[in-house]
Amino acid sequence: MGTEVSTSILQFLKSNGEKLDAEIAAALHIPMASLKTHVAQLSAAGEVICCNVTRYIEGKKIEGVSCRLSCDLPSPARGRKPGVKKDPNADLNLM
Repeated sequence: MGTEVSTSILQFLKSNGEKLDAEIAAALHIPMASLKTHVAQLSAAGEVICCNVTRYIEGKKIEGVSCRLSCDLPSPARGRKPGVKKDPNADLNLM
């Protein structure tokens, strides 16, 4: 059963992105203690990255562990980057 839970956690993070531990537990119907054990094992194996976070939602302080896949990097923005200007003389200096 342990690998099934770990697989479902990884699949959930793959489809939904970064989530708090409470959100993962609620979505997968897993007890929080069991989820923390599996997430710790996945973190030790390098499958997920976790960090402690504090969020304020409607003035209410919520503390939890934010989890995401370790290979889940944000995609770079398309197009030209702001502030980078092409040097008009760059092509002429090649000689």
